[in-house]
Order: sequence, then structure tokens, then C-alpha cells
Amino acid sequence: MGSTRVLLRHHGTALRAFLILTVVLGLVYPLAVTGVGRVLLPERADGSLVRAQDGTVVGSSLIGQSFTGADGAPLPEWFQSRPSAAGDGHDAGASGGGNLGPENPDLVAAVEERRAAVAEFEGVDPESVPADALTASGSGLDPHISPAYALLQVPRVAEARGVTEADVRDLVRRSIEPRDLGFLGEERVNVLELNLVVDGWGTRAS
Repeated sequence: MGSTRVLLRHHGTALRAFLILTVVLGLVYPLAVTGVGRVLLPERADGSLVRAQDGTVVGSSLIGQSFTGADGAPLPEWFQSRPSAAGDGHDAGASGGGNLGPENPDLVAAVEERRAAVAEFEGVDPESVPADALTASGSGLDPHISPAYALLQVPRVAEARGVTEADVRDLVRRSIEPRDLGFLGEERVNVLELNLVVDGWGTRAS
């Protein structure tokens, strides 16, 4: 009898601890963190959403996306993102990259295929194509490209939009984000935010 009471007491203590921790860690703590986030960093707490001029949500500044047609081909009037290995491409539900080494024949073949495709699309020499136009990021969702890749796309976008290359080049240079804290990472350009500005210029009639 005594051992049964002790066992029940232990089970009761464990159950109470389970319920308390469930409420504190599963409800109170997440709500507190969310509340603090909304007060101190409201934009980031909401997912760093990017909106068009009419208020429509068009994406997040933290997640890359494709700018392609129904057939999957890149559209000339848009700046293009870097390649993605997330799902079918920029799938936020399947974030991830490949684990192929630099000498893996499949990776080498994919890089060369991308190099030829980008060079043809941009009308440039294959050797001038930047590395971030050839390789996917670790997450497959990188929203940024290098300034070099953005500037490479200027002539094509300017022609498709019917504006001068100088105007597009100036826009790219004004869109360059600096290194974090001045020394972490690299300079970069957010493709979605850049394309939002470009969208206001319209498209050359075909």
C-alpha cells in the first residue's frame, strides 16, 4: 500500500511538472517572445514582408524567388536570382542545398550548363559570369545576388524595359547593401526589392 502511494505521488508530481512546463514553454514563452519581437522589431516579427505600392504582399526580403514564365524560362524584363536547390526552386518548404564536392562530375556539369545558359541569356562571354550565377546557396533561398551579377544583367533589363542602361545601372548601385557591421559578409543586392522598383518602369512592347 505504501509503495502504491509513493508511486502515485511520483506520477502526480511528474504530471503537474509536465502540465506546468507545457503551459510555460509551449504558450507563455512563445507569446512573450512574439510580443517582444513585435514591439522591438515589428517588420521582422511579421516575416520581413515586401509589399507593392498597392499594399499587396509580393514576398519576403529574406526569401528568394524565381522570376520566370509559365514554361520556367527566365523573363528578360526581370533581374534574375541565383540558382536554387530548394525543392523545384526557391521552395520555402524544402530549404536545402546539395552536398556535392567541387570536383563532383554532376556539379561540374551543372555549373557549366548554367554558365552557358547565363552567358547566352545575357549576351556575354561565359568567363565573365559571376560565381553566384552558377551555384545555389546553402539554403536554396538566398534573396540576394552579388553587385557583379546584378550589373551583368543591366543591359538586358534596360532593353526589355525600354529605359537607358545608365538609369538601370544607377538603380543597381543605389540598391547595393553594405557588409553587416562593415566587415561581415559581402556587399549584396536584394533581387525582389530591386525588381519592385524596376516594375514601375513598365516593359517594352514586343
